[in-house]
Amino acid sequence: MKPHVRRTAAPRVLQAAAANSNRNNDEVPFALRVSAAWAWRVGVVLIVGAGLVWILSHFSLLIIPLMIAALLAGLLSPVSNWLRRNRLPGGLSVAVTIVAFLAVITAALTLVGRQLALGFRDLWGETLAGVRQVQEWLSSGPLNISAGQMDSLFDEATNTLQNNSANILSGALSVGSSAGHFAAGILLTLFALVFFLLDGRRIWEFTSGLLPRRARPAAYGAGIHGWESMVNYVRVQVVVALIDAIGIGGGAALIGVPLALPLAVLVFLGSFVPLVGAFVTGFVAVLLALVANGGINALIMLGIVLLVQQLESHILQPLVMGRAVSLHPLAVILAVTGGTLAAGIPGALFSVPLLAILNTMIRYIAARGWEDDPAMDQEGEEDDDGRSPAPGEDASGTEDAGTEETLATEEERSP
Repeated sequence: MKPHVRRTAAPRVLQAAAANSNRNNDEVPFALRVSAAWAWRVGVVLIVGAGLVWILSHFSLLIIPLMIAALLAGLLSPVSNWLRRNRLPGGLSVAVTIVAFLAVITAALTLVGRQLALGFRDLWGETLAGVRQVQEWLSSGPLNISAGQMDSLFDEATNTLQNNSANILSGALSVGSSAGHFAAGILLTLFALVFFLLDGRRIWEFTSGLLPRRARPAAYGAGIHGWESMVNYVRVQVVVALIDAIGIGGGAALIGVPLALPLAVLVFLGSFVPLVGAFVTGFVAVLLALVANGGINALIMLGIVLLVQQLESHILQPLVMGRAVSLHPLAVILAVTGGTLAAGIPGALFSVPLLAILNTMIRYIAARGWEDDPAMDQEGEEDDDGRSPAPGEDASGTEDAGTEETLATEEERSP
């Protein structure tokens, strides 16, 4: 009987423990258990994300040029691919694309600079007259500032500059250091752009090949589709910048502001720099209207600039951009705002493309898109040693059915 008792005692003990465990779980509400399970997981994701952002912020000189090069590669890749399809060698097609792009940017900036310089030289007399009007308004207007008071204010400003010469010198040195970093960033951007256009797909194949074998199809396909989303983002950004240039430049031409064409080119180029670009180009437009046509015309120009920028940022960009990158307009606005608060201008510039890439990659992985993705059949995967599968091998490194039949036939023929 003792062995029988020992065999039945263990299940009773387990049943009692299970009942005890269920009783303890019943004491914690189900909603609280689910909330706690979600809370610690979301907390871990937020902590890891914040730590990653903190680490990357210390390598901004390296990360920002690479991200700018990726955006430029998304913009220029259709041109480079078109040249390759027309039987131009890969390296030569990339070189022609980059040289043509730099030539267009240089020509546009040269046109803007020369036109603005000539225009301001012609408007220099009107500028001096405007300064005299401001001085007369300060002396005879409600402020009632005399010429002696203006001279004393000027002397105080001069003394302040002399007393803070050390701080000004240190600021100039920091500006020089920033200029050196800017030049290094431009060189790194161009260097990375060459290889992104030339070997972008191979770079991603190598990167995804570092992952475990089972994760490679998902990572490779998600990266390819994420890149397509970024290309769509860059194309839409060009369209938005063009609409801004037409709106502000056309408005300036309608109300008689001089230099409307170079102003439109300046607005187009400035639209790619969030916040700062819009502010600088809008300030130049209003200043031109003020110097050339007076205060009322400048107020009208200010209204045109604000109207175009508000339509672009709150209506055009969220709707068009959201549709192009499969994001809701509210998500686009929140991404730009959050990126600006977190990282300033770089955050505003890269928030929407990063969100679009993450959205596309997550949806691709969640839907297991690599299982029926034609791009996977065309490109294939890399093996464990980083090489592409050899002919007659599938993604797992095994020989396909056709090769097995060939080997079987050869074995039958062999003596």
